[in-house]
Amino acid sequence: MATGEQNRAKKIITAALLFMLLGTAAELYLLEHFEDTLQLIPLIGIGGALLVLFGLLYQRTPVLVTVFKILLALTGLSGFYGTFLHLRANYEFELEMRPTAAGWDLLRESLSGALPALAPLSMVVLALIGYSYLLLIKQEQR
Repeated sequence: MATGEQNRAKKIITAALLFMLLGTAAELYLLEHFEDTLQLIPLIGIGGALLVLFGLLYQRTPVLVTVFKILLALTGLSGFYGTFLHLRANYEFELEMRPTAAGWDLLRESLSGALPALAPLSMVVLALIGYSYLLLIKQEQR
């Protein structure tokens, strides 16, 4: 990739990462996703990633890169864990409402329940965008 193209790609990925971080944090805040300790996990991950990203924009040290990688990994894992928690809560609710439900119908109802079961997977996308940013800055240093 030519240097000009790399710069454009880096700007686009940086903007996408910032929008994902800020947008997801705003959405979680507006949804009051902080009522218990487990709900704080994505907000803490996003907050930490934002702080380290701003640090990386001004100074790229190996320590900041490593901390960013760890935060991105934890943020991505929180997406899978959040999906599990949302799906489990919906499943339990559906079983309570319809004790005889089973199989595909129960799974379908759990996926489309009150809690957005797949929404936490946006944290995985956020982490992947963050890793894309790291790949671009690594190429830049070569």
